[in-house]
Amino acid sequence: MEKRTLIAIALSIAILIGYQYLFVKPLTQPPAGEKIEGVTEKKDVAVPAQMPPVVPVALSDEREVKVETDMYVAVLTSKGGTVKRWDLKNYKDKDGINVSLLKGQGIYPALGIGAQDDFGFSKVNFNVIGKDIRFDKYTKTGSIIFEYATPQYSIRRTYTFYTDKYRVDLRDEVSGLPDYWITVGTDFGIFDSKDSSAHVGPVLLKDTDRIELDTKKLNEVKSYREGLKWIAQEDKYFFAAIVPLNHMEEAKAWKVQDSSVIAFRGKPGINNFLIYAGPKEHDRLKELNVGLEHIIDFGFFSILARPLFWILKFFYKFLGNYGWAIVFLTVIVRIPFIPIVNKGQKTMKKMQELQPRLNEIKEKYKKDPQKMQKEMMEIYKKQKINPMGGCLPILLQIPVFFALYKVLMIAIELRAAPFMLWITDLSAKDPYYILPIVMGITMVIQQKMTPTSMDPTQNKIMMFLPVIFTFMFLNFASGLVLYWLVNNVLSIAQQFYVNRKLARQKA
Repeated sequence: MEKRTLIAIALSIAILIGYQYLFVKPLTQPPAGEKIEGVTEKKDVAVPAQMPPVVPVALSDEREVKVETDMYVAVLTSKGGTVKRWDLKNYKDKDGINVSLLKGQGIYPALGIGAQDDFGFSKVNFNVIGKDIRFDKYTKTGSIIFEYATPQYSIRRTYTFYTDKYRVDLRDEVSGLPDYWITVGTDFGIFDSKDSSAHVGPVLLKDTDRIELDTKKLNEVKSYREGLKWIAQEDKYFFAAIVPLNHMEEAKAWKVQDSSVIAFRGKPGINNFLIYAGPKEHDRLKELNVGLEHIIDFGFFSILARPLFWILKFFYKFLGNYGWAIVFLTVIVRIPFIPIVNKGQKTMKKMQELQPRLNEIKEKYKKDPQKMQKEMMEIYKKQKINPMGGCLPILLQIPVFFALYKVLMIAIELRAAPFMLWITDLSAKDPYYILPIVMGITMVIQQKMTPTSMDPTQNKIMMFLPVIFTFMFLNFASGLVLYWLVNNVLSIAQQFYVNRKLARQKA
């Protein structure tokens, strides 16, 4: 393989991997007067004259209701019949405290509703029918009802909870209003807003298209119609979503202060929703059969990432350790490429042996490039060498690598998953940087063993790549570093085998 080609491929991998960790996407502004597709000007919804203004509730009138299931602890409030707190019992933060997907009500509360997009009914006090629910082995489901009515309109909200599900059913019965709005809220569903390795903020599914919205760029209202499946607020591992079980007219997203809002607009009457607030567990989301599994972004190579993800979980069922599951997955992924890699390594070895003759031709015909190319192709033809044969194995493995990289980066299954010894969280960096340093050493060994047709100067330049990769991997998740390390070890073993085989053939 040409040195420049190898350098370009290696640097491309480094840039693509490091981009999400080292760079922040710049804020771009549309040119003045330019229309953006899917964006409409925000307009207030006219409220009929007979509708009295929404009066804020006195805090002393507020009543809270606590719901505790096997999965979470939630606090609902009579203020708007909304959600005030949501803590997950099976996931902990770095201090061992339950992960909280909501603390307080924020600018717009979770599941707030209104006749306009200011969700005005989140400011009034609803009557509560029901009491605290504590699920046990005899209690499988429970409901809480919130009611609010005037002579002009009435609202009845029914929440139904399940002991072993993150799912909540919500039924809103609304009459007398010109329009009906419901929002996920400005804070619901986001635990870690500082992780720049994945999208954080509002997202929606339109038909089969997952549409991410950048809070920094929501300078105008974005509007979507037709094919609306769900809206959500997400971070890397968790999210909260509203899934309508009947038709919604529109989904809108915009920015208020420094927060983002995403909401549905529908018709008054009976509106049923599936609410989900919890982890991005693929199998659990798939079972709901409403398309929520698409909240997990497997990236451009998702067609490869999904089966790799399935294989990773398959190994975990038998091994009980995601670290060893990654090791076995790396081996399995490597197997189909063994013949191709062997052939490429043999090509590189032959190219190395032919290099003196090729250098002579380059020197002899340096003023006649066409003649030089012709003579070199003649040598390749006689020796049955494809000069691009050394590049092919690397090019074929790149899509697989990026698919696996995406799986290991976003899979919540690796969050707080231990491997062995000092690696207690495969989703976090190695606290002692041992894995990245060992990985860098294996890259040096691999380069030393790999045949090359490069001149000494180029070889010296290539030796900087292990250093660059080592520093880049210092802050990567341990699961990713483990994959790269195992892959390097397998490459070294395969190169050792090929070198010995070629040496015996030569002897």
